[in-house]
Amino acid sequence: MKWLDHQRIRYTLSHHPIPRDAWEKLMCEADIFSGLSAVESAHLRELTTLFLHRKSLSGVQGLTVSAEMALAVAAQACLLILNLGLDYYDGWVEVVIYPGAFLVAKDSTDVTGLVSYQEQALSGESWSRGPVILSWDDVAAALAAPFPGHNVVVHEFAHKLDMLNGSANGMPPLHADMVRQQWTEAFSDAFDHLQQQLAHHRPGMNSYGATAPAEFFAVVSEYFFTNPHTLRQQAPAVYDQLVLFYRQNPASRRPEFGSGESSNQR
Repeated sequence: MKWLDHQRIRYTLSHHPIPRDAWEKLMCEADIFSGLSAVESAHLRELTTLFLHRKSLSGVQGLTVSAEMALAVAAQACLLILNLGLDYYDGWVEVVIYPGAFLVAKDSTDVTGLVSYQEQALSGESWSRGPVILSWDDVAAALAAPFPGHNVVVHEFAHKLDMLNGSANGMPPLHADMVRQQWTEAFSDAFDHLQQQLAHHRPGMNSYGATAPAEFFAVVSEYFFTNPHTLRQQAPAVYDQLVLFYRQNPASRRPEFGSGESSNQR
């Protein structure tokens, strides 16, 4: 079976390659890929080719997903699994792309137990064993004018990784060489620290990460890939754990940005 899978992969890579000019254009123009070595870029291109072959990327509300749009989403999604493998995205097939923010209806319960119906505008959402949903306006904005610490594709696909061992809780399946207690302590301390900063109206990172452990993992993943130096400064133990989990060290390949951040919710 492994031999057959290998043959299928070779066939896909040889018969459905991403055009080199389109790939090089994306690598040069999208800041999130800056600093990748030639070997890393080549491997990312292979992963992205397989992702595009295995997943369905479709637009809704009249949006037509062009080849360039699909490539931009897929390449960013595959950056997270550059050294993990495409198997980490098994179990689902669809990426749904809206033209802009989309409304989601949710029930909420207050401290008195009163349940109310609310509609919330989102730029992204991930369903366990289901689709990833994205706003193209937000994807495009991150490509055209990247804001360090904010990337909706990274955020939602980090949720997908978090959900691999059940519901999203900020604890993705750790590798055998990682220590669960070290992860828990690093993330718990940093999460509590962000909540304390928020209480004093001076969050060092996107305050949306303080809403829940699952959101904290997704937010720090955004920083890890778009502004690793701020994450390493604000939460060095978390950064070290993400280096172990993603098996990458973005701070070694990216320039250092300023540390000022705003607080925008998803």
